[in-house]
Amino acid sequence: MYPRLGVNIDHIATLRQVRRLVSCPDPVYAAFIAAEAGADQITCHLREDRRHIQDRDLKILKETVPVRLNLEMANTQEMLKIALYLKPFSATLVPEKREEITTEGGLDVMQHQSSLQRTVGMLSDAGVRACLFIDPDLDQVKASHKISADAVEIHTGRFCEAKNPVEEEQEFQAIATATRAAKKLGLAVHAGHGLNYHNLKRLLHIDEIEEYNIGHSIVARALFTGLDQAVREMVELIRHKG
Repeated sequence: MYPRLGVNIDHIATLRQVRRLVSCPDPVYAAFIAAEAGADQITCHLREDRRHIQDRDLKILKETVPVRLNLEMANTQEMLKIALYLKPFSATLVPEKREEITTEGGLDVMQHQSSLQRTVGMLSDAGVRACLFIDPDLDQVKASHKISADAVEIHTGRFCEAKNPVEEEQEFQAIATATRAAKKLGLAVHAGHGLNYHNLKRLLHIDEIEEYNIGHSIVARALFTGLDQAVREMVELIRHKG
């Protein structure tokens, strides 16, 4: 069985918000195109400052999207309330800073164990799969297992941004080690951040990774090929491991 592809539609919403329009371009429509092209999941991040995805988007997606819906969210009472009300298939807890352009790193599960454990428990009780976005660090993997998360999403940013082969190899090994440790503990393993049509190929050889969440590179390619074709190319890449 090949890994799942989650298409992140945040960047579609970012383009819309430049003009503060309601639906041009509409991330909900983009979700349908992605699903028709073979995406297994739609991922979106409802940020506290609503810089791209809006509450309206999330509500319509939950009611209409024909594949899994994965909500990326900060560990706040506001976001938890929304997740418990809408009940997406899964919720991925991510760190969030107002000044960042995109998520810069993984959660410190060890430092925020008590708060995260409460959120994970409430999501699980509501039937929402709880995933933690973490750096490829064994201590963070163990802490995620300790608070009963269903899955971890390994932050692949440092691997994707490696400046030379030595650095890339170090980051690849860190991802592989963390992934295999998580799998042994019974956690589902996802990966995301900075992945594109080229650097993904190596990670596809880590068989334990069950899901990839990819947004920017797909949307960027879609400017030239169309979204349907961009998603199909990524699906084909994943199914044939490069």
